[in-house]
Amino acid sequence: MNLKTLFFFTILLITINYNLKAQNYPEQELDSVTITSARIDLPFKENSRTINIITSTDIKNSAAVTLTDVLQQVAGVDIRRRGTGGSQADLFIRGGGFDQTLLLIDGVKMDDAQTGHHSMNAALPIEVIERIEIIKGPAARVFGQNAFTGAINIVTKSSLKNSVSVNAETGSFGQLNGSVTVGSELEHSSHILHVGKMTSEGYRNNSDYDNSNIFLKSAFNKKEQPIEMMATFFERKFGAENFYTTNPDFNEYEETQNSLIAFTTKFQSDKFKIHPRVYWKRNQDVFLLKRFEPNFFRNVHISDKIGAEANASYRSKLGVTGFGVDMSKVYLRSNNLGDRNRFMTTVFLEHKFQFANNRLDITPGVAMTYFSDFKFNAFPGLDIGFDITNNLKAYGNIGFTYRIPTYTDLYYSDPRTNGNPNLEPEEAFAQEVGIKYISEKFRGSLSVFNRDAENLIDYIRPNLVETIYTATNIAEVNTKGLEVDAAYNLKIDSFTQTLALGYAFLEDDILEQNEALSRYALNTLKHHFTTRLSTQFTEKIRQNIVYKHAERTTGQSYNVWDASVVMQLKQVELSVTASNIFNAKYIESGFTPMPPSHVLFGLRYGFR
Repeated sequence: MNLKTLFFFTILLITINYNLKAQNYPEQELDSVTITSARIDLPFKENSRTINIITSTDIKNSAAVTLTDVLQQVAGVDIRRRGTGGSQADLFIRGGGFDQTLLLIDGVKMDDAQTGHHSMNAALPIEVIERIEIIKGPAARVFGQNAFTGAINIVTKSSLKNSVSVNAETGSFGQLNGSVTVGSELEHSSHILHVGKMTSEGYRNNSDYDNSNIFLKSAFNKKEQPIEMMATFFERKFGAENFYTTNPDFNEYEETQNSLIAFTTKFQSDKFKIHPRVYWKRNQDVFLLKRFEPNFFRNVHISDKIGAEANASYRSKLGVTGFGVDMSKVYLRSNNLGDRNRFMTTVFLEHKFQFANNRLDITPGVAMTYFSDFKFNAFPGLDIGFDITNNLKAYGNIGFTYRIPTYTDLYYSDPRTNGNPNLEPEEAFAQEVGIKYISEKFRGSLSVFNRDAENLIDYIRPNLVETIYTATNIAEVNTKGLEVDAAYNLKIDSFTQTLALGYAFLEDDILEQNEALSRYALNTLKHHFTTRLSTQFTEKIRQNIVYKHAERTTGQSYNVWDASVVMQLKQVELSVTASNIFNAKYIESGFTPMPPSHVLFGLRYGFR
């Protein structure tokens, strides 16, 4: 019996068969629920995992224009962009690949069976975001197979009351951005509608974009059995200069459309809660290798995911049990990948036990998944936490995680790339210990982690002469690192000033195995330091300064400074945002240089 099998059965037995006398362990009080991305709702300070929370106030003070800008300020989160405006960006956590991080919107999984390149196609406008929950480390037992190195859940605002907000921005590279956000609160329903558009002439040849977004969230039957509906539509049209090749004559071009509609409700009593959901997600992608010669090389992919899930929790004198089931069907139509489909079912089970007057918590759990083309797999895990004081908590977690190949990994083909239908799924066993302190003025955390992975998928060429990269399982890869996050709030003349910083160090042995032969894995973010200073000295004016330092395993190192000044004049808000102030020259992904220093002027008018 191997380690994974033994661990799986141990966790399962602990979860199902634990039997202590109830009178010694009183029922847990779940007070201010913060973390909504798990089946067991817990206040942030009670959770025994490494979780970053970005609030709507943090977003306002981030000098960020898009969601990708916000996430880049979190140590350990690597957003590799190919340009501005959020046209295309890949999401990485703790050195994992873009296929190994799961993005969720209000708990709806936005993974794409074609490729993880499309995850950020669903990135919401920051105007409708209430907070962002970033779960680092193996999250497969909570979310399923795509949460290999972590997950990010975007929680949208539930109400804007009766309000209208109009935003207009203009700046460098011919940027023109505009949006309208409307909130309506009625007796039996509430509604939020956001419509936005972002355009630019581009900061270099063939880097223009024309992006549109629509977001609608409604709650019906509020006084009886509320039903929540969320619908999104995102369209991006952009020049993709050197996104995938170095040929200056190609003028690569891409268009994507991403849409989602989901219906959710909740049934709840004192002890039992069930949260059912149905949803349909679609992604469409058209890529032209030569923008002005569409017949030269053209890829068209359309993927649909139809899903239904139910997440539940039950509180008893023995603790809190979380369980759920998630079923989905994926359809893909592609001129390159063929017509594919996959059926998936995942069953989740976890239980939180508490000891020592509720100071010690132990949460074993397991996710069991069936794939129609990769059969059965299980992801056991265990979280342990101990409250040293009311504000100081030590924790640790271990777990197995898993990812099946995308259809691009399996079947993609072009003159320089080959998929591999014989790929094995990726697997890893991860461990982590940490400590966190949370008070009104200061919050900080330190975590150390290790991940031992097998069969990681990368695109490899057999030698330096060969030009074709083939999807290949790398035998074994060890990844380890540490992360530090801290934020201090100080009041000066009744105004809150905030200094936040984060540092992440990561080391792996991929270079030793694939030096000069790997296409994607060599760009790991080895050192990542971020800091943000948000100050407000008058009632009307606030400013934000953001600094980011990055050093990658390839040796590339760069420093980027951003800043913003915001002036509030009754119902009018004026802003100036400067990005890459000192004109750093750097590349985050592939062959695409990031833009030089640029500025954006904004005006927002809101009324109720």
